[in-house]
Amino acid sequence: MYLLPIPAFADNYPWLLHDGKRAVVVDPGDAGPVLHMLKEHTLLLESILVTHHHADSVADADILREATKATPILQPCPSRQEGDSVNSLDLLFQRLNGPGHPAGHIAFDTPNAEGKPLLFRGDTLFSAGCGRLFKDTFAQMLASPDKVTALPGTTLLCCPRKYAFSNIPFALALEANSTDLDAYQARCVRLRGEDLPTVPSLIAQELLINPFLPTRQATLKPAAHRFDASAHDDSTLSAAIRQ
Repeated sequence: MYLLPIPAFADNYPWLLHDGKRAVVVDPGDAGPVLHMLKEHTLLLESILVTHHHADSVADADILREATKATPILQPCPSRQEGDSVNSLDLLFQRLNGPGHPAGHIAFDTPNAEGKPLLFRGDTLFSAGCGRLFKDTFAQMLASPDKVTALPGTTLLCCPRKYAFSNIPFALALEANSTDLDAYQARCVRLRGEDLPTVPSLIAQELLINPFLPTRQATLKPAAHRFDASAHDDSTLSAAIRQ
């Protein structure tokens, strides 16, 4: 099984997972680069997964479906529930509720892509950071990272944005003496220098460096109090850091 981030727009990554013949794409806001990759690798697009309804994630999903006859599109829908799934590439892609960006945001995980658990988290969780909140609250958002911390550390977090490199200085400003962040920054600098993507990242790595995961809140409490001295629990600490 092959996992490819496809550069799109200024800083997006639709994800393509394929077995050499068939493919699944996640959050295809821009059809052009996806169609190019399908043609380059001689792939049949089997399914389209969408985490939320912002244009840079979903705008060209229908164009792709018409061009490739891919089916189905699994996307946010009030009638669908957590645990709903689609079978593609002989893998089960499970829906997870993922509040914390627009209302109705969802995620997908597949436990075993040839031994590699994958998590497509959309714009709620990035490497070393998190997405913007619109209507949802930090309390709602944190219910979602709690699910992340329960995943195997070997799970690959497939972020749809090129934000890791810019998130690290912010995380270091909160935790200046973190050797884990220093090492991760050096890795990202090396990958950027080789013109390679800095994602996906391992969940085990994110548990050490991401200030918006519950595992980091106690360590970052002093930093959060620089912004809001009354912050005391996971949601208020995250809100203080993110403001």
